[in-house]
Amino acid sequence: MQQRCCCYSAGVADKSGNAKSPILHSKKGGGRLALRKILAFLYRDFLEQISYKIAFFFEIFGIFASVITFYFLSKLFGGRISPYLEPYGGDYFSFVLIGIAFSNYLGVSLMGLSNSVRSAQVTGTLEALLVTKTSLPFLLFASTVYSFLLTSLSVVVYVVVGVSLFGAKIVGGMNLLSALIILILTIISFTSLGMLSCSFILVFKRGNPFNWIFTTLSELLGGVFYPITILPIWLSKISILLPITHSLKAMRLILLKNYTLAGVSANIIYLTIFSAIMVPIGILSFRIATNKAKRDGTLTHF
Repeated sequence: MQQRCCCYSAGVADKSGNAKSPILHSKKGGGRLALRKILAFLYRDFLEQISYKIAFFFEIFGIFASVITFYFLSKLFGGRISPYLEPYGGDYFSFVLIGIAFSNYLGVSLMGLSNSVRSAQVTGTLEALLVTKTSLPFLLFASTVYSFLLTSLSVVVYVVVGVSLFGAKIVGGMNLLSALIILILTIISFTSLGMLSCSFILVFKRGNPFNWIFTTLSELLGGVFYPITILPIWLSKISILLPITHSLKAMRLILLKNYTLAGVSANIIYLTIFSAIMVPIGILSFRIATNKAKRDGTLTHF
């Protein structure tokens, strides 16, 4: 029964409902096996996504609503804060467009892993997944690949709508390789926080203070809606400790001012160090939380 649940959760079963060659249990295949596992998770998440057709419409509508809202807000008071925006080109709409688009990665990192764990608890497949031969870090990674791909698509929609319909001043000759490197570092650093969020879900179930606290701090102090230079000095010192501050600053300088990697090297160094420290802590915390839930017999409770 466990094997069947496990394979179902990855979207691999034959017509009779019995598992095919159990890809989550096999030890052979190396990179090909890892790719098959990721594709299985993607297929599972895709089937779940398309089962809620109206949700996709509301997501697209939400993007248009956000872009329109901040476009008119920029018309209302964008000029008053332009001195603070000079390092980013001086256009508030372009500034905030990147902020709201790329801050979605923080949301999917904190909520994506937690929702994946909660879904596995609800369907009863979490325990089956954890007893497979697949490593814990890989399970955490594979369970969020679809969410990150969907978020990347929404970011593209944000930028395309902002540029084509509302004239956002994204630099045409922007350094795409630099932007990609910052994006990868952003996802890694945010994912480490998602692991900590998952740990709270496993132990406290509905109580997840880490998620609320970090999301609130990031939105208020991370420079999503306004430059951190308008903050009091003591708050700006807190903001530079947040990874989203460095991610958004680097991304804005690259997309709005065509900076190269050398120009955002300080932000790259911070994100690299943050990831190197927090990823092992996140994996360890999730492992400890999982073991505690197993000992308490609450692994499948939610």
